[in-house]
Amino acid sequence: MNQQSNSSDDKPSLKQVITSVLAAGFGVQSSKNQERDFKHGRARTFIIAGIIFTVLFVITVFTVVSTVLKGTGVSH
Repeated sequence: MNQQSNSSDDKPSLKQVITSVLAAGFGVQSSKNQERDFKHGRARTFIIAGIIFTVLFVITVFTVVSTVLKGTGVSH
């Protein structure tokens, strides 16, 4: 009975949305998951998650680059 919680008729869980956004962001989204997302997911959910992922990614890259540059004595 509990198997229906992950059936193809259910909308994607938060974990599935995060996994899909991360996979899509790195270009490794499976066609099975992409099909599930398009059939049962809401576009707004994926857009918001994608924006959050992008902002966090840019902040992380900026922080890493700034830290490395400070460590080498180069200022920007």
